[in-house]
Amino acid sequence: MSAPVLTTLLVANRGEIACRVMRTAKALGLTTVAVHSATDREARHSREADIRVDLGGSKAADSYLQIDKLLAAAKASGAQAIHPGYGFLSENAGFARAIEAAGLIFLGPPASAIDAMGSKSAAKALMETAGVPLVPGYHGEAQDLETFRDAAERIGYPVLLKATAGGGGKGMKVVEDISQLAEALASAQREALSSFGDSRMLVEKYLLKPRHVEIQVFADQHGHCLYLNERDCSIQRRHQKVVEEAPAPGLSPESRKAMGEAAVRAAQAIGYVGAGTVEFLLDSRGEFFFMEMNTRLQVEHPVTEAITGLDLVAWQIRVAQGEPLPMTQAQVPLIGHAIEVRLYAEDPGNDFLPATGHLALYRESAAGPGRRVDSGVEEGDEISPFYDPMLGKLIAWGEDREQARLRLLSMLDEFAIGGLKTNIGFLRRIVAHPAFAAAELDTGFIPRHHEQLLPAPTELSDEFWNVAAQALALSQKPTVRRDDPGSPWAMGNGFRAGLPAETTQHLSCEGQDRAITLTATDTRNTQLNGEQLLVEHHGLRRQLRAIRQDHSLYLHWQGELRCIKRYDPIAAVEASQHPQGGLSAPMNGSIVRVLVIPGQVVEAGAQLVVLEAMKMEHSIRAPHAGTIKALYCQEGEMVNEGSALVELE
Repeated sequence: MSAPVLTTLLVANRGEIACRVMRTAKALGLTTVAVHSATDREARHSREADIRVDLGGSKAADSYLQIDKLLAAAKASGAQAIHPGYGFLSENAGFARAIEAAGLIFLGPPASAIDAMGSKSAAKALMETAGVPLVPGYHGEAQDLETFRDAAERIGYPVLLKATAGGGGKGMKVVEDISQLAEALASAQREALSSFGDSRMLVEKYLLKPRHVEIQVFADQHGHCLYLNERDCSIQRRHQKVVEEAPAPGLSPESRKAMGEAAVRAAQAIGYVGAGTVEFLLDSRGEFFFMEMNTRLQVEHPVTEAITGLDLVAWQIRVAQGEPLPMTQAQVPLIGHAIEVRLYAEDPGNDFLPATGHLALYRESAAGPGRRVDSGVEEGDEISPFYDPMLGKLIAWGEDREQARLRLLSMLDEFAIGGLKTNIGFLRRIVAHPAFAAAELDTGFIPRHHEQLLPAPTELSDEFWNVAAQALALSQKPTVRRDDPGSPWAMGNGFRAGLPAETTQHLSCEGQDRAITLTATDTRNTQLNGEQLLVEHHGLRRQLRAIRQDHSLYLHWQGELRCIKRYDPIAAVEASQHPQGGLSAPMNGSIVRVLVIPGQVVEAGAQLVVLEAMKMEHSIRAPHAGTIKALYCQEGEMVNEGSALVELE
């Protein structure tokens, strides 16, 4: 059956990837179709599409994961093809088969290829047959010392003993040589039994400071497959990538060729078509080992586009229609260096808890050569608890890595986000860190530099509070004349008759508060022109960014955008004198479990309520022992950030 002529493309996704796919589709002259949940009715990807289809529901399970609804949307809109984006159904073989059965084009690999990589153990067996290097190990049932000794000698020291039922580092031991094996095995087995009730162990080759290096592959329907260089994705937290770059720093051309050819063998072994990524672990000795294959377009594909000058979504569209790859392996470019960071709505200072709410301020960095922002939000949007908290990605390209790094730092400084917590300050600290500048990369980067990347909150300085108070005062002054710079009325910091000689402002910022008294002359050395604040202090003149938005002032101070608000000290005192003993929701979300009843006595730390938001569960626990006086929530209910859930007496 010949593929239908493609004029209309439906994107079965949301957020920044939906916007990014539609951008290329429109450039190719295609009509774009967005699908959306009830929550996403006015989301950016919906607004940017030529046609939008309402899937109903709020949760992904009721909307973006409903195959029948997606196929019905394609039929209703006249779409001949579906792009799955990433996440959701992008690696669902059943979805790929359903699209094919409906006579539509799936902009992804064959269902058989998705199946082949769906099982990690089966995938490793396939890769071994294809000659792709695997991490050597023993995962058998025999648990005696002799078996582990033989396995370790076959693998080669150092080795890593791991509890089969383990996690959190318990029951895990590094063994440098044979003399340590017996003691380490016995100790690890005791830990495993104590922690998990299961003493079974496995042993694998211990990778010294492993890096996460992945190869972008692309295959057509005519048997051709090539690799588009590599990406380093080593900087991660909780196995979630935070920073990606291409090419991988320090990787030799010989290693790039070896890894690329291994990735192509992996793709060809499963009859792959389209864009895919083969992920490897690279150890400090230069050895690499297959980890998994992602049978879809990756979040980090823009860095590959930046160093090759290619549009991978355009390739997906053309290859899915039967066109051959437009170049050979020898023609694949590698130009300069690119770095990407993922911008999340989350609180790095609170264990990266997802953040939800109103995006009161959203200003992207300026466009220009080597600068790219892929985002799925705009100022005024609501960040829902139902979906992944990624807001977008910042991508910088340079002729070399240092130029790309400095350009990315500049982009991070120009970005302005307010209304909810984000990781933008955390990202800046990573990119500015001397170890990152020196390309000292491995999967332990964030834990190793934890104190510098996630510093404990410090008291804001007197200088900060004074500057904030002056900026807030200036942002409220009447509009001044701009047509006559010499006029005294053109001075935003001049004397005004009838104003009080002194004013006291009660300000709060990041959980701290301060009362600042300003006189009529305090702002004489401070000017606010638009969003640029010029401050003179001890003979030094500095230019800072200050944005007044609604009732808040956002001041860029020491690498972070600080949100300053006025507060009522009398109301704050009254609230502190009448504590409610209530436990509130830390974010918008859905109540999935209520574990207590009124009148129940609980101990400190007891789990009371489980809240689900952005694919994560968060437990509300008792801060102290007490009695449950009242419950203000029930299972299945949606709650807003700050809503009272439990009253503990």
